[in-house]
Amino acid sequence: MTDKLPKTYDPDRVEDNWYHFWEENDYFRAVVDRDKESFSIVMPPPNITGQLHMGHALDNTLQDILARWKRMKGYSSLWLPGTDHASIATEVKVVNKIREEGKEKDDLGREKFLEEAWAWKEEYGNRITNQLRKMGSSCDWSRERFTMDEGCSKAVKEVFVQLYERDLIYQGDYIVNWCPDCLTTLSDIEVEHEEHEGKLYHIKYPLKGTDEFIVVATTRPETMLGDTAVAVHPKDERYQDLIGNTVILPLMNREIPIIADEFVDREFGTGMVKVTPAHDPNDFEIGERNKLDLIKVIGDDAVMTTAAGKYAGLDRYDCREQVIKALKDEDLLLKIDEHLHAVGQCYRCDTVIEPLVSKQWFVKMEPLARPAIDAVKEGKIRFVPERFSKVYLNWMENIKDWCISRQLWWGHRIPVWYCQDCDEIIVARAEPESCPACSSNNLKQDEDVLDTWFSSALWPFSTMGWPEETAELEYFYPTDVLVTGRDIIFFWVARMIFMGIEFMEEPPFSDVYVHGLIRDAQGRKMSKSLGNGIDPLDVIDEYGADTLRFTLITGNTPGNDMRFREEKLEASRNFANKIWNAARFILMNTEDFAYEQVTEDDLELTLADRWIISRVNQVAAKIDSALARYSFGEMSKSLYDFIWSEFCDWYIEMIKSRLYQDQDLKAKTTARYVGINVLETILRMLHPVMPFITEEIWQKLPISSKSIMFASWPEASQDKINEEVENQMNLLMNIIVAIRNIRNEMKVNPGRKIEAILNTPESLVELIGDGAEYIRNLANVGDLKIEVGLQSKPKLSSTTVVNEIEIILPLEGMVDIDKEIERLEREIREIDSEIKRAQGKLSNEGFVNKAPEELVEGEKKKLKEYSSKKQTLEKRLTELNS
Repeated sequence: MTDKLPKTYDPDRVEDNWYHFWEENDYFRAVVDRDKESFSIVMPPPNITGQLHMGHALDNTLQDILARWKRMKGYSSLWLPGTDHASIATEVKVVNKIREEGKEKDDLGREKFLEEAWAWKEEYGNRITNQLRKMGSSCDWSRERFTMDEGCSKAVKEVFVQLYERDLIYQGDYIVNWCPDCLTTLSDIEVEHEEHEGKLYHIKYPLKGTDEFIVVATTRPETMLGDTAVAVHPKDERYQDLIGNTVILPLMNREIPIIADEFVDREFGTGMVKVTPAHDPNDFEIGERNKLDLIKVIGDDAVMTTAAGKYAGLDRYDCREQVIKALKDEDLLLKIDEHLHAVGQCYRCDTVIEPLVSKQWFVKMEPLARPAIDAVKEGKIRFVPERFSKVYLNWMENIKDWCISRQLWWGHRIPVWYCQDCDEIIVARAEPESCPACSSNNLKQDEDVLDTWFSSALWPFSTMGWPEETAELEYFYPTDVLVTGRDIIFFWVARMIFMGIEFMEEPPFSDVYVHGLIRDAQGRKMSKSLGNGIDPLDVIDEYGADTLRFTLITGNTPGNDMRFREEKLEASRNFANKIWNAARFILMNTEDFAYEQVTEDDLELTLADRWIISRVNQVAAKIDSALARYSFGEMSKSLYDFIWSEFCDWYIEMIKSRLYQDQDLKAKTTARYVGINVLETILRMLHPVMPFITEEIWQKLPISSKSIMFASWPEASQDKINEEVENQMNLLMNIIVAIRNIRNEMKVNPGRKIEAILNTPESLVELIGDGAEYIRNLANVGDLKIEVGLQSKPKLSSTTVVNEIEIILPLEGMVDIDKEIERLEREIREIDSEIKRAQGKLSNEGFVNKAPEELVEGEKKKLKEYSSKKQTLEKRLTELNS
């Protein structure tokens, strides 16, 4: 055994040292071992632009618990880490950096800009992985991947080419979400919709050749400059005569037709809608069906184009004001209504997105979505909690083709080349030397990069070596569980599922565990704008990583948000200190103890020993079950209650008398042995949650083991679980608590020994005799008398009943009789309430006939005990009053 534990636990002194020790010795490394079952998790790769936040802290704590648990259970446990290149976010960072240096992206050119981006990645990209180390994450860092490393890049090209060859990738003009600030397309799920107070403008469109007009309503009058039709529903009886007629587009004096299309909502506004195919996704669909022209009046930079006539060069919002003024001047604006509507904004910069038509690359989703939907419906993939499968299925069953091209430089450049001499399109894994159609060398690669989520979708198999057939891929794929937040089910989870099935022919994981958000103490989402974010690194500096980890799983239930409170941190720190002090006590009393040489003949187990051994096995089984169900909150509660109450507050107190004496060496040896045995079992159960403090204590135990990471997970031994012993000890503990409570209520001096009389049924005399020492020591009883059928009791005494045992404490000279009468009256009122509740249940035919028999019998037993207890207390109250 090494040096003693210091008096107080100091996380700063412990945590970095142990992490360095684990990593330096390759303790996190997972190997392909055919003699072991595999367990694997891929880390959701944080962006290289990111810093550790509470979401990361929770996500990685849960993953680490699972990885450490399985490792201790004998699995070859791989937790594969890595980072994401984050196209838009990183490009924005690099652009801002070079601007501060007086440089512009376009002036640098693509190659020089990418050099700047890689340099930025080298400087800042490892920041978050180093922060994850502070959390204690036991990732196999030797396998760390980056979505743009050579292997992942090869996988991306391979998938693109194969999808293209399977006719699942195509290029086309389509309306897309465009960010005028980031100057790139966004997928539908990268657009965040927020309610805004806007206006609804009712505009007159003159009917050609008449003095009449129709009225259409729009929230974006600047787009009317690109209108190419007005649409009505084909079954709208009001407008049957108008279908096929022509109106004059205000301000532009362009003739446009009135058409019929079933998309039109007859109930909205006048039932007539302006159609701007180049600037609205629904209008684009109408335009496709009706072969309408596309007139792009808003440019990529949100400035009006030459097609906008005299409004060309105006910002879109300045144009809106000018258009409204012109309509008013020409008496073409009927009215303006206040209107609440959802506005799409870029998820990165909050700029209002502009729907624009442009040539983009798309993935056909229907053929890929079908097997991904079936995988969940057939139970091959299980969402925990199950309700998130409905969210997933709803999205997948209504999915649109995925726009995968982005107008950026940082990312996976699309592996497509265009022949400048014959317009041939070449899709290839490597840069072609010449055009296969005309042999020209004049080739130009597509300027765009792929959506970041394209490479992330391949993460479970690209990180294990695909498209090569590696031993890791065969052994560790599919992974076992994905731990993630609900906010990226669409972004990432769904895409990994359909890509895994398409290229590996099986889902990438069997379970998807979805956790909730970490909210502030008031239940608000943590955000920069509210200033309520909490930096996990600040928490670690003050409290330690173990305290933060335990706090994050306390009260945690699958899929539900949780509030982060300072009091929970304080409670977790107190818990860590409780563990430390308990371990320190055990170790101080087992110095030079040859634990590993003790045999069964050296031991003589007491009731307390058999009880704690039974309890630790029960708890081991409960925690193992909780982890298998991802019930992390249940795990933390079981650990907390057992360690704090049963081990520290009860068992350690019970063995002190044996540890502090030298007359009975067998009794002392037994207490020392069981104390260490239970402590080391506790450390093994606690290690996945609190790895640092458990390693620090483990190293001081008289055990031959280089690290707790190599200790086996405590499997419950059924032959050591003894319900009868647990019931017996519970009875003794209830007696002790009852005596303590009376002493406290009566304000008896804590240091004063008192007399206690236990009026006991014959059947319990032997048990009470065996537990007499515990009662004396833990309730501070001097003279303990065990009686059967006692008739005569001290006149001035306090009485209570525990499981048919009447506890009588003679309090003469130590108690205020009026307070004791008040206490008895209060206890009788509480019992009356319980009797009423039990009687209500038992008089309910539904409960009696439908509830399990053991529940009904339990209520009958309680009612009998309450009635007996009330009778005893009323008798005592009568005695005191007389």
